[in-house]
Amino acid sequence: MFCDQFGTAIQPGQKFCNRCGKEITGFVAGYPLRSRLQEHIRLLAILWFAFSALEGVGGVVLVILANTLFLHPSDLGAPPQVGFLRPLLTFVGFFVLAKAAAGFIAGWGLLQREPWARLLTLILAFLALIHVPFGTALGVYTLWVLLPAKSEEDYENYRRAGAA
Repeated sequence: MFCDQFGTAIQPGQKFCNRCGKEITGFVAGYPLRSRLQEHIRLLAILWFAFSALEGVGGVVLVILANTLFLHPSDLGAPPQVGFLRPLLTFVGFFVLAKAAAGFIAGWGLLQREPWARLLTLILAFLALIHVPFGTALGVYTLWVLLPAKSEEDYENYRRAGAA
């Protein structure tokens, strides 16, 4: 038998849940109940790994192109006014690489049930909304899983369950 709120195993005659402290009012026979968050957190972490890998490849390509194509723009017949493109594209490339690294960290944090991972993933989800179509889909899915009011409490319970 399991607690109806958190899904921890309950011994017959037990009055309170060992994990959440809630008074036992009902039982679920069979498998423990899982929250919506617990059902989606692993998939969300894997998707952030995949999206960050794609972003990382894009960032590396951008940095390489900026430092090869625009190294000597006058050799390509370009006017001298395009000299600002190399530092600009290099900066953008490193920014994309930093976002990719943050995405890997967020995915790892979700898998490890770290307390800061939910907030970092939500911030990255808002930034990913402008990356049509994959980033938008991942951002919406992340917000759907982690943003509802009950999700913060569920994530905290999920984190505590992993620490125990």
